[in-house]
Amino acid sequence: MTKADIINEISEKTGIEKLVVQTAVESFMRVVRNNMAEGKNIYLRGFGTFVVKKRAEKTGRNISKNTTVIIPAHFIPAFKPAKTFAEKVKKNVKVLVAD
Repeated sequence: MTKADIINEISEKTGIEKLVVQTAVESFMRVVRNNMAEGKNIYLRGFGTFVVKKRAEKTGRNISKNTTVIIPAHFIPAFKPAKTFAEKVKKNVKVLVAD
């Protein structure tokens, strides 16, 4: 599902114009992106949490040159779904895979 698909579905289900929905969706994404870039987590009860995770420094390998590379510690964005959300996905996906 793409951003356009999400906008279309919200517009159809709510009756709100696509342009208004697009503005709201893009504003939401901008707020999430900007706050996570500042190191803040976003908590959406019943949906999940957008968290900033720290990855420790590690050693990697460049296979083509057969050299060792140090990958410095860095932060990455991650999403942790709420328990109810994760359970619903597990339940529904099992049904789809079984068919």
